[in-house]
Amino acid sequence: MRKLILLATFFLLVVNVQAQKYACVNTEYIMSNVPEYNQVLTKVNKYVEEWRKELEAKQAEVDELRQQYQQEAYLLPDNLKQRRQDEIRNKEAELRNLQQQRFAPGGDLDQKRAELMKPVQDRIYNAIERVAREKNYAFVFDKSASATLLYAGEKYDISNQVLEILGVKPTSNPPEGINSGSAARSPDTKSSGGSKNKQPDNMEKREVRR
Repeated sequence: MRKLILLATFFLLVVNVQAQKYACVNTEYIMSNVPEYNQVLTKVNKYVEEWRKELEAKQAEVDELRQQYQQEAYLLPDNLKQRRQDEIRNKEAELRNLQQQRFAPGGDLDQKRAELMKPVQDRIYNAIERVAREKNYAFVFDKSASATLLYAGEKYDISNQVLEILGVKPTSNPPEGINSGSAARSPDTKSSGGSKNKQPDNMEKREVRR
């Protein structure tokens, strides 16, 4: 009797999983078609240019101090030599610290990019959620290059439906079929036995996720 109950339970679970619908999107393709995303990139590039000029000015200051010292060192007493050397070292340390502050991982550039990108990302993922709820999809995979979906039939790609929700007319066609570096398969992606998924080494994919 117990075996029959277990078999019945297992059968119900299998039927339930198979009844679930799957879809996929390409967030890179979606973002490339959203004007706000390109506006954010333009703003970020302006910050990058501004900070590079700032660093170049600091580097020029260090170079000038070093050149002056080299030209005058033979005339300076030891105590002034030491003072000038210390000044150069301090300016070099300031330059290195500023470089780290601006461009190191987690620095000003990463923070500014995340700050400006968040509203765009939120809008995109809200649109994905809306399409998924309207179409009754249990799961929506991201098939961008760094995601985990190995293959998706074109008819299951809802990226253009997401763009429609966003009020955006696509300027290009979404990438088709197999992602770079993956092997071809012919799944029925409407069921859990369809799309073959590989567990990623790093589940961080949400640079764009809330």
